[in-house]
Amino acid sequence: MPTFKVFPNEKKLNKKGEAPIYLRIIQDRKATHISLRYHILLKDWDFENSRVKKSHSNSIRMNNFIAQKLAGVQGHSLEVEGKEKSVNSKTIKKAVFGDVSQSFLKYADRYVADLKHKAKPGTHDKASAVISKIKTYLGTNKLLFEDITVNWLKNYDMYLRTQLHNTTNTLHGNYKIIRRLINEAVNEEILPIEKNPFLRYKMKTEKTNIEYMTDEELAKIENLELPKSSKRDIHRDMYVFAAYTGGIRISDILQLKWKNFNGTHIITQMQKTGNPLSVKVPSTGLTILEKYKPDEINSEDFILPILRNEFDYSDPHFLFKAISSATAYTNKDLKEIAKKAEIKKRLHFHTSRHTFATRALRKGMRMEYTSKILGHSNLKTTQIYAKVVNEELDKAMDLMN
Repeated sequence: MPTFKVFPNEKKLNKKGEAPIYLRIIQDRKATHISLRYHILLKDWDFENSRVKKSHSNSIRMNNFIAQKLAGVQGHSLEVEGKEKSVNSKTIKKAVFGDVSQSFLKYADRYVADLKHKAKPGTHDKASAVISKIKTYLGTNKLLFEDITVNWLKNYDMYLRTQLHNTTNTLHGNYKIIRRLINEAVNEEILPIEKNPFLRYKMKTEKTNIEYMTDEELAKIENLELPKSSKRDIHRDMYVFAAYTGGIRISDILQLKWKNFNGTHIITQMQKTGNPLSVKVPSTGLTILEKYKPDEINSEDFILPILRNEFDYSDPHFLFKAISSATAYTNKDLKEIAKKAEIKKRLHFHTSRHTFATRALRKGMRMEYTSKILGHSNLKTTQIYAKVVNEELDKAMDLMN
């Protein structure tokens, strides 16, 4: 009788410090490991009971998924043993994830469904859009993993450029998801590693122009006369707050509650990366917080009046839709603010992040500190802003000619 155990593999931590969850089956002293396609921080795993701790935001969903897969493989093992056959890794994987054969699209559909199940709406929507484009390209044709060769990638590249007019960076985003699926298939032994076309196909990116506000432009936005307490006024305050306070992303600003402010610092967890965020609020940011401070503070209330205090945002998909809607509304208002302030640059919320980064480096903040505040996992990302600042200095020196 085989033995089963679900555990996080501590030797395969990703950049976020998360470990992949594996199902281990031991039979006749031989171990088979199957990835359950979930990652978790070790602090959120109950090692004694082999389950996700209740403190994890998605513990119920994840534990149900794990229990379902474990029950499937246990049932399969009993069925096979009853027929006096041996349990092998291929049949076990089929019991856990179903028979995806060698169909790339079937595997991709299952991957997208898993993302939805794992409550990753942003990643789910991106992956779903990429797979939808591939299906349109194929029409009624099938696509097996072995069909995805370097030549296929080149032909699909041409289709995306000429028919859909996708840019190089859009293609890069699409191909990252295809590459992820290929790598997952290799890890699960569905595709031999030598058949991975991305070992020979180089993905390309183009340098993008980083838009940011100068001190003068930021001052124009700050001092612009707007109807008090209007949505446009709130959106302007959000933008200015982010530009001064660590370039906080709009998804994080919208979810800030009074419990996240201790009087001097914003302390929260970044939604995008899951990393902790602790940033001291400068005087301009404190003034904005004071503007929205009620007479009686409820620590569970949102600081900014965008998300509704009476709504339950525990459903990740509901929260994602609310943030997406608020982001679109904010960016629409920022366009009008730019016009009114006579700023010719394309103003959208993410430029507040660029603005903070370039201002911080210009004012002498060390790059590693800037990187830490922005929550970059790689210093190379922050170095992009350093290049922008250096280009500014070069232009300034050109005035000496």
